[in-house]
Amino acid sequence: MPLRTPLCERLGIQVPIIQAPIGSAATPDLAAAVCDAGGLGMLALTWADRNAAREQIRQVRRRTSRPFGVNLVLDFPVRELLEVCLDEGVEIISTFWGDPASVTDRVRRAGALHLHSVGSVQEARQAVQAGVDCVVAQGWEAGGHVRGRTTTMTLVPAVVDAVGPVPVVAAGGIGDGRGLAAALLLGAQAGWLGTRFLTAAEAGTHPVYRHAVRTAGDADTVYTSCFDGGWPNAPHRVIRNSTVAAWEAAGMPAAPARPGEGEIVAADERGTTRLRYSDSVPVAGMTGDLEAMALYAGQTAALVHDEKPARQIVKTIAAQADRLLS
Repeated sequence: MPLRTPLCERLGIQVPIIQAPIGSAATPDLAAAVCDAGGLGMLALTWADRNAAREQIRQVRRRTSRPFGVNLVLDFPVRELLEVCLDEGVEIISTFWGDPASVTDRVRRAGALHLHSVGSVQEARQAVQAGVDCVVAQGWEAGGHVRGRTTTMTLVPAVVDAVGPVPVVAAGGIGDGRGLAAALLLGAQAGWLGTRFLTAAEAGTHPVYRHAVRTAGDADTVYTSCFDGGWPNAPHRVIRNSTVAAWEAAGMPAAPARPGEGEIVAADERGTTRLRYSDSVPVAGMTGDLEAMALYAGQTAALVHDEKPARQIVKTIAAQADRLLS
């Protein structure tokens, strides 16, 4: 079975590895490095302003000539950001958590490809009816914000059966070449990896965050609604930490009755503070009780034990998957 899939051809990549848009940890350096290694690098620009978004896109362009993608969360007002992305010639637009029909026509008119992440077969069918070019089937094992409750092993083949011949990407539970090979055998045409890239040399993650990922065991992540400050009603998977433990011990009360509600736990280099239960992650340059922040990670954190350049991560995963599939 060849590692290069038809979706690779459409995306302009050499191996079926897509770096998930891991929030503020997804730096231009990371996206460009993944692209240069033959995969698809992604920026996460939902919470950037227009100027910052444009600058990040241009930074990636200065670092690589290969195609890359931008992710936008449709639960937020992103129309102006979408216009910036398309105006800058971004060729691949990824969306999540909302109705893809709200942007599909605009993406298509610009000549870009539209990927949309889903958590169920029903959502996958709706996305295809809206006209998306590719469906990302996100299993419950995934880190960050999680759309559904079905595991990757079950969801991916069900979505493939439901929406074929529209290509499907598998997300959640893929941390090495074994996971990528399994996803391809399930019918996916690429793997969507986030947690594995949290410890990439080019990622924007703080050392505290990196350490938490590298030392996490197979039972150390939790599907929760704990860190809802900034993005309510959006369940997510994080590494269990002091904030989660205190909230659970208190009986998981709703805001504003949670332990430590309103406390400042961290500040960035500009002095902007972060409150306990914020949806922000620890990035380089932050100070404070960073362990108490949202440490988004999937169950594959148990497979991540080192810090490597993104290029090496991509090449190692691709080589392992290729051996297994051959």
